[in-house]
Amino acid sequence: MWQFFHKLGSPKWFYGIASRFMPWLLGSSLLLMVAGMVWGLAFAPPDYLQGNSYRIIFIHVPTAFLAQSAYVMMAVAGIVTLVWRMKLADVFVKAVAPVGAVLTFLALFTGAVWGKPTWGTWWIWDARLTSMLILLFLYCGVIALGNAIADEKSSARAVAVLVLVGVVNIPIIKYSVEWWNTLHQPATFKLTEKPSMPPEMWVPLLVMVLALYLFFGWIACLRMQNEILYRERRSSWVKAIMGTGNSRASAKVTD
Repeated sequence: MWQFFHKLGSPKWFYGIASRFMPWLLGSSLLLMVAGMVWGLAFAPPDYLQGNSYRIIFIHVPTAFLAQSAYVMMAVAGIVTLVWRMKLADVFVKAVAPVGAVLTFLALFTGAVWGKPTWGTWWIWDARLTSMLILLFLYCGVIALGNAIADEKSSARAVAVLVLVGVVNIPIIKYSVEWWNTLHQPATFKLTEKPSMPPEMWVPLLVMVLALYLFFGWIACLRMQNEILYRERRSSWVKAIMGTGNSRASAKVTD
């Protein structure tokens, strides 16, 4: 187990193993995404109160789930950065932060689209909405801080500390609908309770959640590979990879 842990900290080893899994992650995510969208938008029955407007949940709920999960993953990577000082942990944080920001924005935007016909307004300073907006600011802060500090080690430590401070917002997002009187409905899925929706609604939603997590895995690996190539650009193995790529490109041009 410890051998695997140390291997995982090697940029070269991760680059190779990620290349093997990325096609599977992308292919399975796209298949599930198409299946979930078609099932949810075309075959799931309308809600007895909200009609067809509820169908935005097939985008809103997965993006909201993943936006929070990505930040928790970043917090775990932040601990690894501070304790074990693994380069790959900081690579993960720097690569995932922009993805998390986009997911949080999509969650807020789709929530506003859903809120207009449901609540009669695009935005309200609801506890859930406000805490999600804070999450977006945290993602932006991580990106800005990482770009503001030139020294790689100092940047990694500073970003890790910010991520760990901001992770306190995640339980606030999760339990805001229980701690305060809010307009936002309770969680769609709970591990300890049966879903309140019929299977015709929650099964395609679960498919969409799984599809987005797999897609996140693919894009995280892709961005991490790009970050690794930039950071390790002076190492011999990266030069060999780039040299192979240039040779293939030259061969195509010659042909």
